[in-house]
Amino acid sequence: MRQVRTILRGVIDYGFRGAKLSYSQYGEDLIVRFALQNLRIQHPRYIDIGANMPYSGSNTAIFHLSGSRGINIEPDPFLFAAFPRSRKRDINLNLGVWDRSGEKDFYVMSFRDMSTFLKSEAEDRMRKFDAKILEVIKVKVSTLNEIFAEYASPNPPQFMSIDAEGADELILRAFDFGSWSPEVICCETLSFTSTTKWEKNESLIRYMESRGYFVLADTWLNTIFVQQRAWLGAMPESLRSTREPRRGPPRE
Repeated sequence: MRQVRTILRGVIDYGFRGAKLSYSQYGEDLIVRFALQNLRIQHPRYIDIGANMPYSGSNTAIFHLSGSRGINIEPDPFLFAAFPRSRKRDINLNLGVWDRSGEKDFYVMSFRDMSTFLKSEAEDRMRKFDAKILEVIKVKVSTLNEIFAEYASPNPPQFMSIDAEGADELILRAFDFGSWSPEVICCETLSFTSTTKWEKNESLIRYMESRGYFVLADTWLNTIFVQQRAWLGAMPESLRSTREPRRGPPRE
């Protein structure tokens, strides 16, 4: 009992000292919330691509629980089943996102959060994590532009989370930033190559910068991008020249 009381006192003390609860893998949701609050967005509309589970490992659960609404997209029928029950205020779509609409093979892995539309990614996960392909199923896919037009107009999401297991760059390059431009985007920028090395996807980072976003933070696995125009627009005019986001050293 003494040990239990000690643990409880520690938990209570931790809470009183301002601890913040995160549902993401590496605290991405807290970084995103910081960014949105600086943009004066308290209850963001969100879209979660590759949503996986309603709460555990979710980049949008923290906003859902605070009263926000959004769109959850999960191609795995098994994982998707929890969303209509747990995210009743949201729009929940059991489909995949790709650079064109249609139907694609979906590789369901023994570790369900590693399932992917890319055969090469599935094979990499088999080598690196000793995962197995349980089955290959046909899944309907749509483009982000189609999803935004059908479900997010005229009030598009202000936060977009993408975890497409290797297809993040393909999806974003097909996205019409001229028509839709979420203020904050979190996507996976870590890739595992066949040479057994972990590498950052510099091509994706450069592309996002070319679309008017800057890197606010990186959590090794994911990068949080913020729309530079919105960030500067939320600042007092007297600070804009001195607080412009740093671009960092040139990328080779």
